[in-house]
Amino acid sequence: MIFERAARREFAHAAAGVFVALFAILISTQLIRLLNEAAGGRLAPEAVAALLGFAALNYLPVVLSLTLFMAILLSLSRAYRDSEMVVWFSSGLPLTAWLRPVSRFALPVVLVVAMLSMFLSPWALSRSAEYRNQLDAKSDASQIAPGAFREASSGERIVFVEKLSEDAREVQNVFVTSVQEGRLGVVMADTGTQETAENGDSFLVLQHGQRYEAEPGTPEFRVMNFERYSVRIQEGAAKETEQTPKTTPIWELDAGNDARAAGELLWRVGLPAATLLLAFLAVPLSFVNPRAGRSMNMVFAIVVFSLYNNLLSVTQAWVARGLLSFEAALVAPHLCMLTVLALLFFHRLSVFTFRRFARGKP
Repeated sequence: MIFERAARREFAHAAAGVFVALFAILISTQLIRLLNEAAGGRLAPEAVAALLGFAALNYLPVVLSLTLFMAILLSLSRAYRDSEMVVWFSSGLPLTAWLRPVSRFALPVVLVVAMLSMFLSPWALSRSAEYRNQLDAKSDASQIAPGAFREASSGERIVFVEKLSEDAREVQNVFVTSVQEGRLGVVMADTGTQETAENGDSFLVLQHGQRYEAEPGTPEFRVMNFERYSVRIQEGAAKETEQTPKTTPIWELDAGNDARAAGELLWRVGLPAATLLLAFLAVPLSFVNPRAGRSMNMVFAIVVFSLYNNLLSVTQAWVARGLLSFEAALVAPHLCMLTVLALLFFHRLSVFTFRRFARGKP
């Protein structure tokens, strides 16, 4: 029908605007967090863009779910405000007739949310963790930088080099502090070189310096002079990424024997279902009195969305802790929102029927 095409077109325009706004907020907040890590030396600046992309993929299902909900809500609220719904009801069509165009517009978005939450988001989290491990492994090899204190990824060694030759092989005025077996060691040397062993390990070889060694909390310490002292700074092998339920592919989740895996599976399956129910909830929630503002209506709609998502998170946590069965958690939150949906439709239809009888219409 013509009105269905017009409704879906308006839904699409509203969704585009809402998505751009929400996605910009998401990118901004994640970019600020990553830049803060980069400024603090906990993250390489060149890794910000890649990690930002992984974070966007991870949060995209929730953004799309909220986008669909807000797009339908804003479109139908405008129809109420401009008295278009009066014409709709005067034609004898009930509010439930909007479920058909809403469902046709919502189903493709629900499928995208399902694809993201079940497959792409776990992949993005896994790749992000692997990338961070690779960056940590490379930090030791790049820790020789003139005029900067550089800490090893293990946190047990700090290196300071005042000057570095053009070929990056010779260093001057070197300071190294390390902790080994509970003893604090400080090494200082005037000169040194960077060398690579036959097995590929990299070393900082210091010449004509002193080493001070002490045990914290005791007055005992030792001073040693050396002609040659080697500090290993080889590039560490990347640690294996720890497999967690959030990064595990859906076909590998052992929901029957692992409560945490069951909780993660519950979230991945529940989010698409919640997206569809929220799209239907937007229909009765969109009612606006043209003579009054729509701020309270929007606030109530946002509260419903927040409660639904928090309900999904709480049931996921309960399942992960073994406090609730997977089957009950799979049904309970959506059944609650289905009840709310039915009550809202019943309320709106009852009000409409009462007004028709009050005006003397059958």
